[in-house]
Amino acid sequence: MPDTFLITSALLYANGKVHFGHLAGAYLPADMYARYLRMKQKEVLFISGSDEYGIAITLSAELEKRSPAEQVDHYHAINEALMQKMQISFDYYGRTTGPHHKPCVDQFFLDLYKNGYIEEKTVPELYSEVEGRFLADRYVEGICPKCGFDEARGDECPRCAANYEAKDLKNPRSKLTKTPLVLKETRHWFLQLEKFKQRLVEFVKHKEWKSNVTHFVLPYIEDLHERAISRDLKWGVPIPLADAEGKVLYVWFDAPIGYISITKEWAEKMQNPSLWEKFWLDPGVRYTQFIGKDNIVFHALFFPAMVMGQNIPYKQVDTIVASEFLNLEKKQFSKSSGWYIDLEAFLKDFSSDSIRFALLANSPETQDAEFTFDDFFQKCNGDLVGKFGNLVHRTLHFLREFLEGRIPEPSAYTEDDEALLAAMEVAVHAIDIAYGENKNRKAIAAILDLCSLGNAYFDKKAPWKLNKDKEKRLELETIFYVLLTLIKNLAVVAFPVVPDAMQRLWQFLGFTTSLDSGNFDELIKDGLIPNTSLPAPHPLFAKIDPALLNRWKLTLPR
Repeated sequence: MPDTFLITSALLYANGKVHFGHLAGAYLPADMYARYLRMKQKEVLFISGSDEYGIAITLSAELEKRSPAEQVDHYHAINEALMQKMQISFDYYGRTTGPHHKPCVDQFFLDLYKNGYIEEKTVPELYSEVEGRFLADRYVEGICPKCGFDEARGDECPRCAANYEAKDLKNPRSKLTKTPLVLKETRHWFLQLEKFKQRLVEFVKHKEWKSNVTHFVLPYIEDLHERAISRDLKWGVPIPLADAEGKVLYVWFDAPIGYISITKEWAEKMQNPSLWEKFWLDPGVRYTQFIGKDNIVFHALFFPAMVMGQNIPYKQVDTIVASEFLNLEKKQFSKSSGWYIDLEAFLKDFSSDSIRFALLANSPETQDAEFTFDDFFQKCNGDLVGKFGNLVHRTLHFLREFLEGRIPEPSAYTEDDEALLAAMEVAVHAIDIAYGENKNRKAIAAILDLCSLGNAYFDKKAPWKLNKDKEKRLELETIFYVLLTLIKNLAVVAFPVVPDAMQRLWQFLGFTTSLDSGNFDELIKDGLIPNTSLPAPHPLFAKIDPALLNRWKLTLPR
């Protein structure tokens, strides 16, 4: 395993609040991975931020009666705060309106332009005679040319995830006025993607990406052709040519460059402006991107092609972790139709750990997944409280009652003790591997299995009975040492999933250190210190009131 890791999560459009789908797809899996790698003593830079240019911003700003600048300021602040409440451990959460972004984008464009990969053309584009302007793709809707969906967007279809030009839509219409559009000639700049075709084939061929990425990308390469990278907009990064007034760069050209520009901004904040080069110019760095499946083409093909056309040897992505879609109660999340959960409000009723656990345990890793209130109830009350919390609570409660709340000295292990410790060792190793391979559901399933093993051991040993027999004192002490060892290791392996609760559990076990800076392997290997007096424990996880959850169910339209 390399020593230095660069992790990026897809930049979030600053046109609305972060929602459950975003969290499950690009942010929580990345945070889990970053926390795990830090515990493995790796040097990690975890970067993300707000994607603040483009049509999605101007459209939402018009609808909400703000200027584009006011809109991105508004939602950047909200989303940065929500990410913090969800314990997403970014090293830096930046924005594409930052001071380093335009110079970085200019350099990317000019290198591609001078190296013969960008061409200017006069082409027909969709024009609204009612509005008197060319309409960029997000202002256009119509029938998808691939699957026939009648409400396809101008750049991609939300049903089949196809990418295309807005003028490829059948019966295109204005999103704002619903009136038909006509074609009218205008100047644009095109990235000659077909010139990278063979290099992209070789690039993808040598990547050990998950099947949902490679199966999506390989057929797309066959149909690779030039792509317009300019738009008729006022809000965006202007094309850095003298005769390109009124034209800005397509958001999907400038947005991925934001990973680099935001890293430069981070380096400056660290008072070491050249520090970004350690992560972006060193081929030995391991670079992993976390995205949703609707962003696969841009991250797996378009951005790598842009990097190939540069004079600066930027680091190419090694691993793309692309999640499928998360649905809500068998339907797609949709704020416009009211079919969504307001994260800010949800956090007032439920802990971030409970939300993290439920979303990660049901992560849409290789196929679409479902968030339901009933499943959330089961995961919180059944798994977190019933399995994990119950094991911790009764172990620490009876330790306090039977052994004065002190860590005992173990005696000779019985067959049952050795069996549990051996199973624990196997499970910890499996969790370690699953984290490293970004298999979150597998890791969480193994954590819960370990809790179940601990509970079964507790029931079989029945320490409340042994406590009645003074001659069983040494056996009782050994049982509690084994249980405390198991709980200690559960705190370590579950920290990337539910960090707040596990840090509290760590303190219940008498430790004063931070798990975030701990060494995963050493913490697992290190034994407990006998005769340590433990503080009074408190419940790790709160039980969910069914009445409260029912009130949330009623917030969805019927």
